[in-house]
This record gives sequence, structure tokens and C-alpha cells, in this order.
Amino acid sequence: VQLQASGGGAVQAGGSLRLSCAASGDYFTMYAMGWFRQASGKEREFVSTISRNAGHTLYADSVRGRFTISRDNRENILYLQMNSLKPEDTAVYYCAAVRGTGIYSAYDYAGSYPYWGQGTQVTVSS
Repeated sequence: VQLQASGGGAVQAGGSLRLSCAASGDYFTMYAMGWFRQASGKEREFVSTISRNAGHTLYADSVRGRFTISRDNRENILYLQMNSLKPEDTAVYYCAAVRGTGIYSAYDYAGSYPYWGQGTQVTVSS
């Protein structure tokens, strides 16, 4: 599967962005999906994940209540709605996919994902 992330940009604190990740090359419904981010000088960290049927989602404590992950299995797109953005949310955001999991399985470990998009920059100013 190929993943193409988009939707990043520069916003002020308190603003919102919606990231998208378009999948192609395989059956999107066969993949659990995730969002990760990497700030400059830091390791990549988990943000959110969603199961194949969208019936199970997980969030990092730092984004829970502010970010919402979703997927459109007809259009083969993964989303991350980000509200109440903070300067500490500044990072490159990556979407990732893992195939062949249970329909309710979701994964918060980056090593579980063999497929990655190219990343999209999110910059939040104070």
C-alpha cells in the first residue's frame, strides 16, 4: 500500500487542522491505521490509531480530547482532526498502515507498522 499524507500547515495556538492520508495500491479495509509525529530533535511518538472497521481507536494522553481519528473506507482516506492545537503539537506527522490484523485491532507501537507515508509538517505558534 502507498500512503500520501497532506493537510499540514502553520496555525496559531488554539486553531485547528485536519490531516488526511490517502491510501492506494491495496484494499484499504485490510489495514489498521495510525498517526505518529516527530518533533525536531525528538523521537517519533504515537498519536492515534484506528482499527480496520473504525470500531476501536486509541489516543496518546497528550492529544486525547483534542484530536479525533477517523477513516473513510469507501474513499480510502484516513483523517486526523486536530483541535485546540498547542505549540507542543508542532511536528512532522506521519500516517502508517499494518495489514492483516483483526478488525478491531489497533496498534500504538511504531514498530507494528511496515508502511509509512512521507509526513506532513504541522507548526503551531504561540
